[in-house]
Amino acid sequence: MRSVYLAGFDVFLPDAEAHGGRLKALCAAHGFEGLFPLDNQAPRELSGPALAQWIYRENVALIRRADMVMANLNPFRGAEPDSGTAFEVGYAIACGKPVWGYTRQAGSLIDQVAVGAAADDGASRMVDAQGYTVEDFGLSLNLMLACSARIVHGDAADCLARMAEAS
Repeated sequence: MRSVYLAGFDVFLPDAEAHGGRLKALCAAHGFEGLFPLDNQAPRELSGPALAQWIYRENVALIRRADMVMANLNPFRGAEPDSGTAFEVGYAIACGKPVWGYTRQAGSLIDQVAVGAAADDGASRMVDAQGYTVEDFGLSLNLMLACSARIVHGDAADCLARMAEAS
């Protein structure tokens, strides 16, 4: 059975362990073993930076152990995916692991965050509320995620179904 590291901000849910169990059950229903970051129990004596380092090491070890990664790339605390999840995607890609991501955001970044146009030296560009250029490649995520992972527009079950079809 191929193993899947379940990356995402789901670890911050109030019922994170139960949610992880549901994700692992979905994985099993599609023929995968799910590896959820909270599967590892931190030593009780750790806190602060020592606990953060322990979590980092354990999650990286789970990614290395996994055959592939499935990442929740829905917006988290703003318009973009969780930064920790983005790191995990990049790390998995660097390790040569196949990465699948899912998001309910099907529109382009322009559709999602652009608030207007700006003109510089005759060139027009779309900008966000802070005046930063919004990339216009017709992708629903930043190109570094959209071009490195297989993106499924839907939820975890939709993504796992596509992963199973591709296996």
